[in-house]
Amino acid sequence: MGRAFLKSTSTIERLSRRDLLILAAALLLGAAAYLVASAVTYRIGFPLDDAWIHQTYARNLALHGEWAFRLGEPSAGSTAPLWSALLAIGFLLRLAPYIWTYALGMLCLWTLAVAVEGAARHFIPTYRPRWPLAGLLILFEWHLLWSALSGMETILHALILAVILVALMQGSRRFLTLGLLTGLSVWVRPDGLTLLGPALLTILLIEKDWRARLPALATYLIGFGIFFALYLLFNLIIGGTPMPNTFYAKQAEYAAWQSRPIVERLLELALQLLSGPGLFLIPGALRWGWLAARRRSWGTLAAMMWCFGYMWLYVSRLPVYQHGRYIMPVLPMLVLWGFLGVAEFSQHPSSARLDRIARLAWYASIGFTTLGFVFIGANAYRQDVALIESEMVVAAKWAAVNIPPGELIAAHDIGALGYYDQHPLLDLAGLISPEVVPFIRDEARLSAFLDERGADYLIAFPEFYPHLVQAAQPVFSTRGRFAPQFHGKNMVIYRWSPP
Repeated sequence: MGRAFLKSTSTIERLSRRDLLILAAALLLGAAAYLVASAVTYRIGFPLDDAWIHQTYARNLALHGEWAFRLGEPSAGSTAPLWSALLAIGFLLRLAPYIWTYALGMLCLWTLAVAVEGAARHFIPTYRPRWPLAGLLILFEWHLLWSALSGMETILHALILAVILVALMQGSRRFLTLGLLTGLSVWVRPDGLTLLGPALLTILLIEKDWRARLPALATYLIGFGIFFALYLLFNLIIGGTPMPNTFYAKQAEYAAWQSRPIVERLLELALQLLSGPGLFLIPGALRWGWLAARRRSWGTLAAMMWCFGYMWLYVSRLPVYQHGRYIMPVLPMLVLWGFLGVAEFSQHPSSARLDRIARLAWYASIGFTTLGFVFIGANAYRQDVALIESEMVVAAKWAAVNIPPGELIAAHDIGALGYYDQHPLLDLAGLISPEVVPFIRDEARLSAFLDERGADYLIAFPEFYPHLVQAAQPVFSTRGRFAPQFHGKNMVIYRWSPP
C-alpha cells in the first residue's frame, strides 16, 4: 500500500530509509500511548460503536462470503465498502478484530505522513531537515492518530484525498490515475465525489486550449467512471438505492442540526480545527495560499477551494461531533499548507534579532502544541473507548446470553450488537432498516413502528429516546462507571411493552 500507492505523486522516493524508520518509530510511540491509555483505563477497544459495524460486515464477508450485517440479509449499511473489505483480510488471517484493524489504520497514517513529508520537500527544495518534521506533524496530530486507531475508514479517506490533492498541486497530468483514485475514494466515503471539483477545475486551468482540455477531461472522467459505476451498481444490487443507507439516514437524523444558527456551527468547527497546532499553522496556510495566488498555482488554489467547500458541506449538514471526525480528512492538507508557509518563510534570511526570536517562538509553539495535544488526544481516546466498551459492548454481550433466541431487538446503536449478538434487529438509526429513515427522530411513529414489527426488546440510552422508553420495562442496565462521568446515563435494555 505504501510505495506502490504513492508512486504516482513522486514523493516517497525523496525520503531516505532513515526518514522512513524515524516516522515508523514515532508512529509506534504515539499509537502505544493511545492503546496503553485505553487498556489501563478499562480495556482495548474502539472509540466508536460504528467501528463494530465494519467488523461485522468484514467477518460475514470473510467467513461466509456474504455482504450482510445479518447473515442471509444483504444490506448497504456500510458507508465504506472498501474499508470493510480490507478489514475482512484480518478475519482470514485470524488477526481480527483488533490487531489487523490497528495495523491497517497505522499503515494508512504512516503512508500519509510519508506523502506529506515528500510533498514538503518537493515544494520547498531547500527543505532538507535532519528529522522529517512535516511527517512528524502528521503522525502526532492528535485527530489523525485518534482516527488511525478508531477502526473507522477516516484515515484511509484522508490518505486518498491527500494523494489526489498533492498530485493536483504538483500539476500531475496522469489523468487516468487521478480519475481512478477519485472513483476509488467513493468506495471509502461517498463524499469522495467532491474531488471532481478541484480535479476538473485544475485540468481546465492548466491545459492551454480545448484541444488539450477535452482529451484530459475525458481521460479523467473515464478513470473516475469505472469505479463510480461499479459503486452505484453495488449499492443498487445490495440495497436498492445508488448510495448506501447511511447517506440518507444521517441526513434525516441530523435535520435539527441544520436548523441551528450557522455562526454557532462554524464556531464548533473552528474549535475542532484549533484544538491542536492549527492555531499556529493557519497563518502559514494563509501565507501559502497567498503565494499560490501570486504564482498562479492553480492546483493548490483548487485544492484550497475544495478544502473550504468540504468543511462547509459538512458543517451545513452534519454536527461537528466525535472530535469532528467527518472533517478530519482535510487536516493533512491544512497541516501541509501550514508547514509549507512556515518553511517558506524561514527561507528568507534575516539578521534582525527580533525576527529570529519570532521565528523560533513560532516553531516552538507548533512543536509544543502538537506534542501536548498527543496527551490530550490519548485522554480523549481512552474515554471514548471506555464508554463504548462499558456500554454498547457490555449490553450486546448481556443480550447475547440472556435474551431468548429469536426475540426481535430494536436499537439505535447496532455496531456491537451486530458483532456480539445474533438476534434479529430493528435498526432505529436506519442503517440496515431504511424504512425508519422518514421518521427517524419521531418517537411517536417509532413507537408505532415497534408495535407493527413486533419488537420484543429495546436497547437505548434513556436520554436519547425520553418518550419512547416510557412505554418499556427496564430489565438490565450496564451500570458502567464511565457513562455518568463522560456521557450521561447508562445504556438500558428494556422489555418492549406496547401502550
